[in-house]
Amino acid sequence: MSATAISVKNLTKTYGEGSGRFAALRGVSVKAELGESLAIVGKSGSGKSTLMHVMALLDEPSGGKVTVMGQRATGLRSAELNALRNETFGFVFQQFFLIPGASVLENVMLPLTIAGVSGRERRRRAMETLEQLEIADKASNRATDLSGGQKQRVAIARALVNGPSVIFADEPTGNLDSATGEVVEDILFTLNREKAITLVIVTHDQTLAARCDRRVYLKDGLVVTPKELTS
Repeated sequence: MSATAISVKNLTKTYGEGSGRFAALRGVSVKAELGESLAIVGKSGSGKSTLMHVMALLDEPSGGKVTVMGQRATGLRSAELNALRNETFGFVFQQFFLIPGASVLENVMLPLTIAGVSGRERRRRAMETLEQLEIADKASNRATDLSGGQKQRVAIARALVNGPSVIFADEPTGNLDSATGEVVEDILFTLNREKAITLVIVTHDQTLAARCDRRVYLKDGLVVTPKELTS
C-alpha cells in the first residue's frame, strides 16, 4: 500500500474581490503518492500552476486542506511552513530562476544556505550533486555563461541538493529545444525511479505527461476527464 506525500482536499483559490473576483481553483482534491510521478495537465489559465503553488506551500489556499507527509500544512505559522517546504521540496521552473551574477556552485548551495548548513558541508554536498548531474566542471562559471540545458541541470541540482522527498517541475522543458528537453526529462524521471523521489510535473505537453505514472487534468479550476479537457 502506497503512502501519500501530498494531499489537497476541496481546495479553492480566489483572487480579487467583487466584480473582479476570479476563482483559479474551485474545489480540487488531488493526492501525490510517495515515489510516483504525477502530471498536472491543462492549458494556460486552467489553474494548474496555482494548484502546484498551493501543493508546494508557495501560496495559501482560500479554502480546503493541504497535508504534507501526514502533517496538516494549512494553518502553520510562516516559519514552520518555510521549514517544511525547504526540508521536503525541490523546485525546477521553466525560467530557471538562477542568480545571474552568482557562480553555479553558489546557486546550487542556496537551499543549504537557507537551511543553515555550514560552509564546508554546503560546498561538499553541492559539488557532489553537480557531479551527479555531470556539470561539476561548470561549478565556477557564472549562471549567465551557460546554455539553456546547462542552466536547467543547475536548477535540478539546486532542487536536489537538500535531499527532497518531492520535486515540483513547472514546464521544466518549456525553454529548451526538443533534444535538450528530452535529456532534462530523462534526468528527472531517473531521479524519480532510482531515488524514489516523488515527481510532480505541471505541463500542457501531453507527450511529457504521458511519461508519468498518473495524470490529473485541470480545466477552469476543476479536475476533469481527458475528454473534457479537449472539449
